[in-house]
Amino acid sequence: MARLLFFGKLGELAGGREREMPLPVGVNTLSDLIKAIEQDDPVLGNAISEISVRYVVNENITDRFVSISERDEIGFLPPVSGG
Repeated sequence: MARLLFFGKLGELAGGREREMPLPVGVNTLSDLIKAIEQDDPVLGNAISEISVRYVVNENITDRFVSISERDEIGFLPPVSGG
């Protein structure tokens, strides 16, 4: 199962900071996973689709077109603010 990590406000929208899930059939890229999440949970899906969200796969910042597998750890990072 893939391990999904949601940081900041995304954790609140996801109902928790972490979840494990099998990748649905046909999900081969991070973009595919985001679309699957959007279908299941439109609010969370829209939030992780925002252009300001960064994606991390196995501790490497990447774009949404990277290939993913069941063994991956996938993080969704919202923009950071502060002063």
